Amino acid sequence: MGAVADGGPDVADPSASLARAMTSGPRSPNPPARRRRRYAPRMAPEQRREHLIDAALEVILERGYAGVSIEAIAREAGITRPVVYDHFPNLNRLLSAVIEREERISVEQLALVVPEDPGDEEPGELLTAGVARFLEAVTTRPATWRIILLPLEGTPSIVRDHVEVNRAQVLARIEALVRWGVERSKLPHDLDVELTARAIRDWAEQAGRMVLTDPERYPPERYERYVRNYLKQLTRA
Repeated sequence: MGAVADGGPDVADPSASLARAMTSGPRSPNPPARRRRRYAPRMAPEQRREHLIDAALEVILERGYAGVSIEAIAREAGITRPVVYDHFPNLNRLLSAVIEREERISVEQLALVVPEDPGDEEPGELLTAGVARFLEAVTTRPATWRIILLPLEGTPSIVRDHVEVNRAQVLARIEALVRWGVERSKLPHDLDVELTARAIRDWAEQAGRMVLTDPERYPPERYERYVRNYLKQLTRA
């Protein structure tokens, strides 16, 4: 992945060329063509910025935060270090951009999973659809959700803090929906709303981890069926 984006080809070392000439004998009249070095495609500034964030995220997932460097990100992106600095003044700013983007994406996805206004939807269908939408979000953006659900060793405190803030916000939304569900459905009226909301959130997070780590055994459809069957049993009780 060590391609160059905006620089010229390497300059050959004269001593190395001389050594090759002394050991390789007379040259063929038609020497084989020299392999051209691979270059990363040129991109518009905003595209390049997103490309660098993608590369940084890939390095984090492969090497952990301790293995992240401008050099590693440049290699992953197939460009040179100066191109990285054209878009980000330092590594901290690039990592901040990664955190900001992935947090924005996850919050947008969760807003669809746990709506503030449930409308006229039945509570059971709302919960089942919410689980399906959440696991769909996990499977469509696995890199985003690995950082959240499977934090790496050495994860910076700022990342952990952002995750916990968003978990608390999601919990508050779930609690409001559970309270709404108790009021309009056959759920027991003495149901502990707070503990139920925590159980739903924690169960969903564990489901997301299993979908990420063992998708063949734990596909999203399996969890959706489980929720439907569980709610049927709960409302009959």
